[in-house]
Amino acid sequence: MQFPESWLREFCNPPLTTEQLADVLTMGGFEVEEVRPVAPPFTQVVVGEIKQAEQHPNADRLRVCQVDVGQGSLLNIVCGAPNARAGIKVPCALVGAELPPGEDGKPFAIKLGKLRGVESQGMLCSARELQLSDDHGGLLELPADTPVGQNIRDTLRLDDAVFTLKLTPNLGHVLSVYGVARELSALTNTPLTTPAIAPVAMGSSRVLPVKVSAPDLCGRFSGRVIENVNTQAATPAWMVDRLARCGQRSVTALVDISNYVMFEYGRPSHIFDLDKIHGALDVRWGRAGEQLKLLNGNTVTVDETVGVIADDREVESLAGIMGGDATAVSDDTKHVYVEAAFWWPDAVAGRSRRFNFSTDAGHRFERGVDPDLTVAHIERISQLIVDICGTPATVCGPIDDQQPAMPQPAPVTLRVARAAKVIGMPLTQAQCADVFRRLGLPVSEGEGTVTVTPPAYRFDLRIEEDLIEEVARLVGYQNLPEAAPLAPIVPRVRSESRRGAFAVRRALAGLGYLETINFSFVDEAWERDLAGNPDPVRLLNPIASQMSVMRSSLMGSLLQVVKHNTDRRADRVRVFEVGRVFTRDAAVPASDSTVRGIAQPMRVAGVAYGPASRQGWQGKQAPVDFFDVKGDVEALLSPRQAVFERAEHPALHPGRSARVLLDGQAIGFVGELHPRWRQQWELPQAPVLFELALDAVMARQLPHAEPVSRRQSTERDIAVVVPEGVTHQQLMQAVHAAPSEGLLRGATLFDIYRPKPGGEAAAHMAAAEKSLAVRLVLASDQDTLTDERIDGVVKAVVERLQADLGARLRG
Repeated sequence: MQFPESWLREFCNPPLTTEQLADVLTMGGFEVEEVRPVAPPFTQVVVGEIKQAEQHPNADRLRVCQVDVGQGSLLNIVCGAPNARAGIKVPCALVGAELPPGEDGKPFAIKLGKLRGVESQGMLCSARELQLSDDHGGLLELPADTPVGQNIRDTLRLDDAVFTLKLTPNLGHVLSVYGVARELSALTNTPLTTPAIAPVAMGSSRVLPVKVSAPDLCGRFSGRVIENVNTQAATPAWMVDRLARCGQRSVTALVDISNYVMFEYGRPSHIFDLDKIHGALDVRWGRAGEQLKLLNGNTVTVDETVGVIADDREVESLAGIMGGDATAVSDDTKHVYVEAAFWWPDAVAGRSRRFNFSTDAGHRFERGVDPDLTVAHIERISQLIVDICGTPATVCGPIDDQQPAMPQPAPVTLRVARAAKVIGMPLTQAQCADVFRRLGLPVSEGEGTVTVTPPAYRFDLRIEEDLIEEVARLVGYQNLPEAAPLAPIVPRVRSESRRGAFAVRRALAGLGYLETINFSFVDEAWERDLAGNPDPVRLLNPIASQMSVMRSSLMGSLLQVVKHNTDRRADRVRVFEVGRVFTRDAAVPASDSTVRGIAQPMRVAGVAYGPASRQGWQGKQAPVDFFDVKGDVEALLSPRQAVFERAEHPALHPGRSARVLLDGQAIGFVGELHPRWRQQWELPQAPVLFELALDAVMARQLPHAEPVSRRQSTERDIAVVVPEGVTHQQLMQAVHAAPSEGLLRGATLFDIYRPKPGGEAAAHMAAAEKSLAVRLVLASDQDTLTDERIDGVVKAVVERLQADLGARLRG
C-alpha cells in the first residue's frame, strides 16, 4: 500500500521528520518498505502564464510565447508544445534553472539561447520534463487560480514523500490513509483528526429494491440512488494528484471518487448505471453456469461458491471483487446507484484468484472491512459526487440500509502476568489498559486481567496472543530488554551403533553411484504402476498436472532420471537418492514434526543400468544383472548379513526380485524392472533397482575383538540329493541349525549337479532332484580336532538336512 505523507498528516501530524515517521511506523508493526520523493530535485521552476502565443517566423511547429512569471516584464520563450496557447498557466524554467537529469545522468541546465533566430529566455515544461509522469503530449497545464510566479514545488507540493507499506494479512484495518493515521496516533500519542461526514440533502424518495438472500455472504448492504449527475465532469486536479501518489491512475470522475474513498477510509464501493439495472437487486450466491462480463473485459463463469449481485435478468457484479460491464457507468449515464456493503471475509477470500486476477476491493474485503460505516461512507461518496459531478438537477435519494447478519465480536481477555512472561519484561495492568485505550478499544479491568471488546473494524483480535502483540508493539519493540537466552547445551551425540545418512551416501558413492535429488511430487500413474498405491496423498494445489501426488516410493523418480539420461545417449547410469516418502497411516499422531494420518519415513534407493562395469581392455561388458546390484546391497549393509527371499513387487520382474531381510525384518526390495514397465518407459535394457528403509541401513554392529585361533581349521565336503525346489537359503539354514558343539565355522555351496536324461547318474536320482555339494569348515579354539569329532559334526549336519529337507547323501 502506498500513500503521500501530506495526506497522512492531514489526519495525524506528529512532530516527526519523514525519516522518524517511517521508523515509528516500522517499529509499530507496519513495515515501511520504501520512502521516495514525489519529484526529483530541480530549481528555479515557477508558475508562468502565457499572455501571447504567435507562430514562429522560421518554423511551422514552434510558437513564440510571451510569458508572465511575476517579474514585471514578460519573458520571450520559444515553445514547440501543441497546447501552447494564450491564457493557460504552466511550469516555466527560468534561465539558470536545473531540471532533473536526463538519460546521460547529468542535470539539464537552462540557458539563454536562440531557436531558429528567435531568442528564448527560458523553457515551458511538460510533466515528463519535470519527471512527474510519462506524459509528454504537451505542457503541464495548471489550475487557473494558481498564483503566477509561485515556485512550482510549492504549487504542486512536490516536496511531499510517498510511503510504501508492506502489510501482513492480519492488518486489514490499516489498508487506508485514515487507518494508518489511527495507528500512528496511538503510537505517538498525537491527536487523531476525524473529519465529520455530514449527510447530504435529500431531494428524492426513489429507492432501488434490494433483497439480501445470502446473509452468510453479505452482512450489511447499503445503497442510494443519485439522479441527474454529469458523468463527463472532470476529476479535480487535487484528487487526480492524490490518486496518482497512491498508485492509481485517473479514469473518470465517478470511478475516481469511488477509488478516492477506498484509499481514504478503506471502503471499497461500486457505482452502477441505474438505468441499466433490470428491476430489483438480489444479493445471493451464484448458480452453476451463470456468466458475467467484468469491467476488465474478462467473462467468468460462477458457481454456488461465488457471491454475486444480480438483478431480475442477469448477474451484474462479483460480490466484493469487481462490477460487471453491463451496468458500468459511461458518458451517457444520467442516474447512478451507489453501493457499499460488508462482505464476510471467508465469502470473498480466494475467489478472485480462482479467476486469475486480483482487485483492490477483494484484497480489502477478504481481510475485513468495517461493517459499521457503510452509511457514513456512502454519505462521503454522495457529497463528492454532488460537488464534482453535480448539476442543478442533481438529487439524492434516501439510503437503503439492510443489516441481515452483522458481526458480533467476542470479548478477549488478557492476563497481565501472561503478557509479561511472553514479552519478557515487567508490565503493569495500568500499562496494558493504557495501550488499549490509546488504540481506541473498549476496555474493562479485572483482578490481574484486562478484557477488550474488539471494535467492528479489528478482525485480527480474536485470542489473547493478539492482545499481547498489541501491547508489545505499543510499548515499542525497541524498548524490550535485550537478554541473551539461557538454556542448557546438550550435544546430540549419535549412538555408535548408528551411522549417519552422509556415511550412507559416501558408501554408495564408493560403489560407483551418483546422488540425485528429485521432487517429492510425482505423477499419479507412477504410484499406481510402480508402487501399487491406489490412494496416494494428493496435493490440493499441484504445481503441475504430472506432479499431483506425494510419492510413496523413490523408484519412479530414479527411473525418470534413467530415462532422461538414456534419451541423451547415456549407455551406463548408476544413481541413488536418499529421500522421504509419504504413505497413509492412521496410527501416526499430529505433532510438531508429523502430520496426523501420514507416515513420512526416509528411504534410500538406487538404480543400475547398462554394462556391469566400464569398458576396458577386456572388451565389452555384460549388462548389469540382479546379482550385481544384490552385491552392492550386501556391501552397503556390511558387516551385517542380509537375507534375500523371493518376493513380488509391482515394479519388479516377478522372477528376478527379492525381499531384503535384516535380522528377520523386511527392510526393502531389490530386483530387475518388470518387462511391462521397461517397455512402457522405452528402455533398451532392463535396469535393476533397490529400495531400502534408511533407518535399517544406518544401523550397524559395533566391532569387537576376537582372539586369533592357534589351531588350524579343517574342511569336509558333502554332496546331498535334494528336491529341485530347495533353495540356497533353506540349505544354509538347515546346515547351521545342526548341533555342532560350536565347531562349525562356515559352510559354502560350491557345486550344483543335475543328471542328464539317460546318463549313469540318472538311475540314482529322480528327474525332480538335484545334487548340492557343500564345503564345511570346522575349527576349535580349545584343542585339535579329532576324526571322531569331525565325523560327528558331519553326521549331525547330514541328519539335519535329511530331517528338514528330505536330503540324502549322494552315492
